[in-house]
Amino acid sequence: MAERTLTGLALKVGPLGEHDRLLSLLSEAEGITRLAVPGARRPKSSLAAAAPLTLLELQVGGRSGLARVRQLRVLQSFAGLGRNLETLSAAQALCDLCLLMATQDPVEGLLAMLQLHLQRLENYGDAQELVLASTVQGAIHLLTLGGYSLPLQRCCLSGMPLEPPIGQWDWRCSLLAEDGFAIDRQSGSAISLNPSELALLQRLSRADLPRRRDGELMGPQIVWLKLLSVVEIWIRTHLPRSSKALAMLRESIIAAQVSQHGRDAESS
Repeated sequence: MAERTLTGLALKVGPLGEHDRLLSLLSEAEGITRLAVPGARRPKSSLAAAAPLTLLELQVGGRSGLARVRQLRVLQSFAGLGRNLETLSAAQALCDLCLLMATQDPVEGLLAMLQLHLQRLENYGDAQELVLASTVQGAIHLLTLGGYSLPLQRCCLSGMPLEPPIGQWDWRCSLLAEDGFAIDRQSGSAISLNPSELALLQRLSRADLPRRRDGELMGPQIVWLKLLSVVEIWIRTHLPRSSKALAMLRESIIAAQVSQHGRDAESS
């Protein structure tokens, strides 16, 4: 195998043998590539910087089998995402999603989109609602690029446009996990949305998070948790497995809510 240079983001790193690591790298050139990193588990190895959530420039080669990393240079680290459980879970969920959608062919723009959303998560830090909303939006953007987009524009049964009638609070659309959203309450649906919830979900295909005129995020946290459920159901149905990291994010946010309610009750 010819020597080559690869630039990409380390999505996952695991043990390989006694001293090596197995690196799953997302690059624009090759999509998902799995590489051996010789000696990376040794404390003084020059290749020990092959860590998750790190943008790397690699010299790669090998005559047969699994390609091996010869040299590496760290271009950017998203290590700040590990400072709290919510941002770490969110980042892992987006990386896992790229791995779940992995094909033999690279997906144009996938690496840049993942980097964008990881940077946003790092910027949001302890702003829990923004982390949650950005994760939902990031997952929708990545799913769209990977060919697994949520069909949000037309009813999957009638073909009629999905136009949420804001103010008609008895109106519902139902998620049929295999097919998409259908107008009205449907038997066997995985979840249903009211007009404002569907409108918020539809806005997530845009570049930025939906905000009110005062700059605050649109939608309460309980709605964002519901939209997270929509994403989880879609991933579980259309990709090889569900996302444990998304479930971890949900549990962390709910636990934080319960803790806050307990503190509020004690102080009142």
